[in-house]
Amino acid sequence: MTAVAVKYNEIAKLNTEVLAISCDSPFAHKVWQEGELSEMVDGGLPFPMLSDRAGEVGKIYNVYDEDEGVDIRGTFLIDPDGVIQAVEIYAASVGRSVDEMIRIIKAFQHNRKTGEVTPSGWQPGKRTLTPGEALAGKVCDVWTPDLAFDD
Repeated sequence: MTAVAVKYNEIAKLNTEVLAISCDSPFAHKVWQEGELSEMVDGGLPFPMLSDRAGEVGKIYNVYDEDEGVDIRGTFLIDPDGVIQAVEIYAASVGRSVDEMIRIIKAFQHNRKTGEVTPSGWQPGKRTLTPGEALAGKVCDVWTPDLAFDD
């Protein structure tokens, strides 16, 4: 969460909201925010931390662990129509990539604006694909796997 906090201004410029939700109490969030989080990020988290004490939100998103009474770490990208467009679920032992999350947000926004498809590894300014009959069976003429990687 602190890495998201560091990149929060960039995320906010993408007209994207960030919410953190856990089964911890609001009091636990306050203690964590005023203690450790504010030590790691100047001012602490700049986005809300919501309490899901009974795991109801976690159950809806299928990340609530009944046995442990906690939500498993997950990232959900929800479009302006309320449709989940991307989900990443991680074990607590593996950190997330905020840069990849931002890339995905940009890719969804580009697709929503233009209708173009962003292939693997797409970055703003890189080649996109225009879906349709003309592209059918000819993707290999306009895109190759080496384009998925930085130069």
